Order: sequence, then structure tokens, then C-alpha cells
Amino acid sequence: MWDTAVIFIILTVVAYMFRKITSNEPNKIKFYFYFSIFYFLGSCLAFVIWPLFLLKPKSVKNAVTGAKILKHITKIYDLKWELRNGEILAKDRGAVIISNHQSSLDVLGMFNIWEVVKKLSVIAKKEVFYVWPFGLAAYLAGVVFIDRNNAKGAYEQLKITSEVMTKNKTKIWLFPEGTRNKDYTKLLPFKKGAFSMAVAAQVPIIPVVFSPYYFINVKKSIFNNGHVVIQCLEEVPTKGLTRDDIPELMDRVRNLMEDKYKELAKEVLSALPCDYPHTTVG
Repeated sequence: MWDTAVIFIILTVVAYMFRKITSNEPNKIKFYFYFSIFYFLGSCLAFVIWPLFLLKPKSVKNAVTGAKILKHITKIYDLKWELRNGEILAKDRGAVIISNHQSSLDVLGMFNIWEVVKKLSVIAKKEVFYVWPFGLAAYLAGVVFIDRNNAKGAYEQLKITSEVMTKNKTKIWLFPEGTRNKDYTKLLPFKKGAFSMAVAAQVPIIPVVFSPYYFINVKKSIFNNGHVVIQCLEEVPTKGLTRDDIPELMDRVRNLMEDKYKELAKEVLSALPCDYPHTTVG
């Protein structure tokens, strides 16, 4: 009796969720299901692959292997990532890559261009490390975790990372906005960490701009297919610059990126059908 009731309830819930997920209308179940696919498949891969990373722990080559597999999640979402000026990222030298930060999907975009960059490490907040098994696999793949609440410790970690960057010709990817930006019309103010690292190491800054995620809106539970342009700008040299030059450097780079961001927004939005429910708020 109870077994039958439990089975009936489970089947009813599954049927209801399936109807919501396959519905053409936006809804919270479908929205969070789409995001959970990314997290779930990423965790599954991390669980399987992290023991292999032990053969070369903390090697950036491990990240390339993981990215080659995870980038195919894009097909589930029907997202198109278009890289422009990728040859700038492909140069074999140490550099600091900075990009705007709109969503956790930025990581999926990075996976799709990781093979172009090749030797790449990412700076992430330490909380990500505790999301196992993904955090463990990321650590073994060369991701650098810093404690934002411990300025001294974070500085020391970035200093060590900077030395590795110049010695091994590795690129370091940071998000200078510091948090996800839900306003698809402009960039948030930049923090100086990435610029301080580049100036201290005397390596160029490579600005990378992701066009707006007009197809995502949390409040309206919208998650549609979409086209994202990943525009690589010309590298900005830091040779000869000092700490005193950092504020001007930050303003100059941010202005370049915001101008390109607005330009890309016009391009991708103008290409949409008239009835496409695009958004300017994430």
C-alpha cells in the first residue's frame, strides 16, 4: 500500500518536472535544471579524472585535458562561442588575461578557448576549492585559490603565482570586476589585483571581452540558446610601469573593454529576431 503510494508520488513529481523542463515557457525548474547540468557534469568528470591529474599535480596541462571534454557541454545549451583575435592569446609568453564576469558560464566559455591559450592558470576564491570533487580537480589542474579575507596571504600567493607565470611562460586569468555583473549594459569598477600582478612581473595585460549574456535572466527564469563573442583586444604592455602608474592603467584598460563591450552588445542584439526575449539584466 505505502509502496504504491510512494511510487505514485515519485512518478507524479518526475512527470511534472519533465513537463516543466521540456516546456517552451520560462520557469524556475527549467532554469535551474539547465544550470545544474553544467555543475553536475563538471563534478562527474572531476570525480573520474582527478586521479589522473596526480601523475602531474598542479600542471596546467591537466586543465587542457579537462577543458577538451567539458567544452562539449555547450552542445546541450545550444550556445555558440565565437573567439576573435585568438592569435593574441596563443603567443607563448607569460601574461595576465583579464575579462568581464557575468555568470558561472564564463568558465564554459573559457573551456571552449582553452586549447588556444594552452598554458593557462586561473585565480579563484578559496571557497571553490571546497566544492569537491570539482575543487580538488581544479587544484590539481593548476587553479590558484586565494583567500580574499586574508590580504597578506592572498598577496603572497599571487607573488608566487607571478614568479611561475614569468618562469614557465604561463598566462594567468583574472576577473577584475571581482564579482558577477548582472548589468548587461556596462562593466563594474575594476579592482587592482590583476594590474598589480602584471606591473610587478612586467608582463603584458591581455583584455578579453565576453559579449552580453542577453539570453539569461534569473528573475524571469530565462535561459535560452545564444551567441557569445569572445573578443581578444590588443595586449597592453607594462614594461617600465610602476605602482604609481596602476590607477591610470586600470582606467585605460577598463575604458577599452567597456567600449568594446557596448560595441559587441549592439552587434549581437541587432542580429536577433524581432520577437527574441533578450534581456539587459542577468
